[in-house]
Amino acid sequence: MYIPKLYREEDKAKILEFIRQNDFAILVTYDGEKPVASHLLMEIVEEGETLFINGHMSRANSQWKTFEKNPEVLVIFHGAHTYISPTWYNHVNVPTWNYQSVHVYGTPRLITDYDEAYSILRRLVERYETNGHYKMESLPQEFVEKEIKGIMAFQIEVTRIEANYKLSQNRKDEDHANIIIKLEERTDDLSHAVAEAMRQQRP
Repeated sequence: MYIPKLYREEDKAKILEFIRQNDFAILVTYDGEKPVASHLLMEIVEEGETLFINGHMSRANSQWKTFEKNPEVLVIFHGAHTYISPTWYNHVNVPTWNYQSVHVYGTPRLITDYDEAYSILRRLVERYETNGHYKMESLPQEFVEKEIKGIMAFQIEVTRIEANYKLSQNRKDEDHANIIIKLEERTDDLSHAVAEAMRQQRP
């Protein structure tokens, strides 16, 4: 990913938190003839110094069959993004777009072990079912086994991460502050999220 030096984020803790907050990502592979992509829920896991991305897709989605052709795959995590008007500067300029994006590259591995696949799914359920009313353990065993047979779980060992946070770092304090004000005057959540990210990037 092309990242101007000014926009490159290298703080590991910040990047991992960003991934956890934006974990509905895009998995990109190559099937031998063309790029293939799926939108999937994925979880990043730390095991010592090694990072892994766990996920799953429908067995009917043939993208999992491309893993054997891909020594390295790409997962794209996108955050909030929005239009920035040139009328918000104190000088003549051009329109642009502010955004945050993290590209994670890694080596894929299909998970064929039932217990390992079960564990990955249980972690996701426990993460999102915060009230605890829905648990894997409380479901009929036959139902769980049938559902797991219908998916392909996978794990990606992370080899490198590229983080691009384009948040008007190239603007002077006056323009930077005015962009935040203008974004907060809008009514959409994306603009507000970008304003908050800008504020955190330049306290």
